[in-house]
Amino acid sequence: MDCKTVLARVKHEGLSFLTITLSDFGKAFECCLDQGHLDRRLFTGFRFGAELPLFLGGFLDLVFDRNSGELLEDPSIDAIRSIRQLTLMFKRVSVPCSDARNRKAVERYLECEQDVMMDAVRIRNSPIDLEAFHRISSMLFANVFTWIDRKVFRGDIMPKHGPGSTADGLLGNKKFNQTVWPIRLEGYFPMLENILPNSRYYEELDGIDILEPDQEVPVKVTLVPKTLKTPRIIAQEPTAMQYAQQSLLEVILEGLRAEHEEIRKSHYLRSFLGFDDQTINNRMALEGSLSGDSATLDLSDASDRVSNELVMELLRNHLHLREAVAACRSTKAHVPIVDRVIELNKYASMGSALCFPMEAMMFLVMVFVGIEEGLARPLTGKDIYAFIGKVRIYGDDIIIPVEFVRPVLRSLERFGARVNDTKSFWTGKFRESCGKEYYDGNDVSIVKLNHLLPTNRQDAAGIKSMVAFRNHLYFGGYWATCSWLDGYILDLIRHFPVVLPSSPVHGRHSFLGYETQRMCTRLFRPLVKGWVDDPRIPENPLDGTGALLKFFLKRGGQPSADEKHLERSGRPQSVYIKLRNATPY
Repeated sequence: MDCKTVLARVKHEGLSFLTITLSDFGKAFECCLDQGHLDRRLFTGFRFGAELPLFLGGFLDLVFDRNSGELLEDPSIDAIRSIRQLTLMFKRVSVPCSDARNRKAVERYLECEQDVMMDAVRIRNSPIDLEAFHRISSMLFANVFTWIDRKVFRGDIMPKHGPGSTADGLLGNKKFNQTVWPIRLEGYFPMLENILPNSRYYEELDGIDILEPDQEVPVKVTLVPKTLKTPRIIAQEPTAMQYAQQSLLEVILEGLRAEHEEIRKSHYLRSFLGFDDQTINNRMALEGSLSGDSATLDLSDASDRVSNELVMELLRNHLHLREAVAACRSTKAHVPIVDRVIELNKYASMGSALCFPMEAMMFLVMVFVGIEEGLARPLTGKDIYAFIGKVRIYGDDIIIPVEFVRPVLRSLERFGARVNDTKSFWTGKFRESCGKEYYDGNDVSIVKLNHLLPTNRQDAAGIKSMVAFRNHLYFGGYWATCSWLDGYILDLIRHFPVVLPSSPVHGRHSFLGYETQRMCTRLFRPLVKGWVDDPRIPENPLDGTGALLKFFLKRGGQPSADEKHLERSGRPQSVYIKLRNATPY
C-alpha cells in the first residue's frame, strides 16, 4: 500500500511529492523523535489511523504507539533509519526550481537584508548586549587578533586567487592580468605589492583603472540548485576583492588554529571552531544522542544574517585587521530577477572567502554570551577552558551542552541569528550535525540521491552521481537496491567492473576486493576497463608579467604539479568521462 500511495501521488503531483512532500514528512518525523510523541499537526496531507499516519504505518508502529502516539520505550533503530531513508532520499535532488520559487527566494533574500539592518539598530541601542559581546570576544580572540593585526600592519600577508567564478567574469589565468583595482584596497593591499611581480614593472600600473567606491563591481548574487523547494543563494565576488580576501583568510585560519608559537596558548580555539574536519562534530553528535548531554543546533540563512556592523564590533580593538577586513568587503550586490543593485547590511554571503571564518567566530561569541547568561555570573578564562570538548562550531552547525540551550537560543536571536527549529535537537535522543544523524548512539544517516537517474551515456554528471549513489547504498547495507541499480547501470554504460574506492574507475565497490580483467604488459599490474574522469581544463594561456606574478604567489618550494598550468587553467566547464583501461585499486 505504501508503494501504491507513492506511485499514485507521484503520478498526480509529480516530482514535488518525492522532493518536497516526502521530505516534509521526514522532517516532521525527526521532530517527533525529538519531542517524544507524534504530533498530528506536522503531517498535513496524509490520512491517519488512530494517532499515526497510515502511510509507512508498518514502520511507524515500530517507533510510536498507534493508540497514544507516544514514542516507544525501545523503538526499532532499523525502522527509524528506514523511514528517514524512504522520505528524505530525494531531498537534495539537483533539479532547477520554478520561476515562482526562485522569485520567492530572492524576495526572502531582500527581506533578510532589512532584518539585518533592523537587528543592527537594535543591538546598537542595547549597551548591555554590546558590552557582553565585547568582553566575551576579547576573552576568546584578543591574543589571536593581536597576532593577526601585527601581521597585517607589517604587510606579512600574501594574496592568492580562488578557483571559482567571479563577478567580473575573470577565470583561471586571466585573474593574474587584472586591469581594475578598487581604491579602498590601497591602504592594506597596495597595487604595487599585489598585482605586480616587483617594482621593476611599476610603469604597468598606468594601465590599471582605479575604481572609486561608487564605481566598484557589485557582487553577483547567483541562484544554484539546492532542493526543488528553494534554491541556494550565493554571491560571486569581484576578482580584486576575492584576491585580497584570500590573503586574510590564510592568516586568520593560521591564527585560529594556533599554529604559531606566539599564540599557542590560544589552542582552545581549535576545539571550538572547525573548518576542515567534520568528524569531530559527528562524534560529538553521536555522544550527545547517547547521553543526552549535548544539543545540536542549526541556523537558517546563517551567513546572510551576520551583520557587518557586528563584525566590525568584533574587530573594534584591532584597527589594522578591522580596516583590512572592511577594505576587502564588497558593499553592493546585484540581485537577479528583480534586477536591482542594493547596499549590503550583512557582512557577506556565501562566496566571500572570509564568510565562513567570520560567521563561525561570531556564533562562538554568541554561544558564550548565552552560556554566561545561563551561569548567571561573569564568564572567566577557567570557564572557557572547562567547555573544551563540549562546545563546537562548524559553519552554522552548533553543538553546546544541553543545559544551556535556552539562554544560547536567546543570545543567538538577540544578535540577529535565526535558529532552524526543524533541524535543531536537544530534548530526545536524536542528534544531527554536519551531515550525520544519530539516534540513541546508533547511526541512522541515510544515502541521498543528488541527481536524477541518467537515461543516456552522454549525461556524464548523472552517471558519476548514480555510481556514487549505488556505492553509498552498498556500504549502507541496501544490497537488493544495489543489485537493481547494477543492472540499470550495466545496461547504460556496459562497463562496470568491481574496483576499490581508491580506483579512478567509476565502478562497483565491494567488501570482497576488486576484479582483474587483464595485466599491464609494461608495469605488470592488474587493469580493468571502465569509465574514468576526463577533466578538460579550458585553454587559458598566460605569459609575461602575469606568469611571473603567478610564480611568485605560489605556496611552497616545489614546482607546480601541472606542467601546463600556464597554458590551461580554471575549472572544467563541463563534466566528461572516457572509457579506458585503469587500475582497479
